[in-house]
Amino acid sequence: MSGTVLITGCNRGLGLEMTRQFADDGWQVLACCRNVPGASELRALEEKFRHVRLFELDVTDYDEMSALAKSLWDQPIDILLNNAGSYGPKGVAFGQVDLDEWRRVLECNTIAPYKLAETFYRNVADSQRKVMAIISSKVGSIADNSSGGGYIYRTSKTAVNQVVKSLSVDLHDRGVSVLALHPGWVKTDMGGPNALISVEDSVAGLKKLLLDTDLAHSGRFYNYDGSEIPW
Repeated sequence: MSGTVLITGCNRGLGLEMTRQFADDGWQVLACCRNVPGASELRALEEKFRHVRLFELDVTDYDEMSALAKSLWDQPIDILLNNAGSYGPKGVAFGQVDLDEWRRVLECNTIAPYKLAETFYRNVADSQRKVMAIISSKVGSIADNSSGGGYIYRTSKTAVNQVVKSLSVDLHDRGVSVLALHPGWVKTDMGGPNALISVEDSVAGLKKLLLDTDLAHSGRFYNYDGSEIPW
C-alpha cells in the first residue's frame, strides 16, 4: 500500500535517494529543501514522477514551516521523515569547541525536528500509517561512546533521541509511531568517500523500517539494517 511521505533535506544524499525510492513505489512525495531552484537532481525527479511535489523549507525557519503546514492543512501524511541535518565543524578537539556553531547545530538537529513534529503531527495522526521518524546517528548513543570528542554533532543527536522518546510517549494515544534511525556510515557529502555503505542500500533499509513499524516499535533507536541501538 502506498501513501504520502514528507521528507526534509531532499536536495542530495539520503533525502534525494529516499525521494527516488518512495516515488518509484508510487508514493506521493512531499520533498522539501532550502533551495528548490538549485536542486537540479530533485527537480529532475519532479519531472519524472508526477506524484513528487517540491517545497522550499529551511527547517530552522519556523515561520516558513508554519506557512507550509497551512498549505497542507488537509493533507494526511503517512510518514513524516526529518532527514535535514548539520554536522558542523569536523575534527574539533576538547577545548576548541565553537559555541556559536554548537548552538547552530543544536537548532538544526534537535530543535527543528521537534518543531516539525509539533507542526505536522495532526497530518500524521489523520493518516493510515501514522509514522514519524528522525534521522539520528549512532554517535548519539551514550552507551556506544568510547572515543569521546564530537561534542557538537554527538550531543545534538543524543538530544534528538530524547525528543524521539518523549514524542513516542506523548503521541501514543494518537496512534503515532516515532522512531530514531541511524543510516550507517554512508557515502554522501557528509559521510565522505571512505564511508562503507552506499546511499541506495542505506535508504532501502531505512525505508523497510519505516514501512514495517507499528506502535510496538515506537520510541526505539534502529540501525538501517533493522538492529536496535542502545540509547
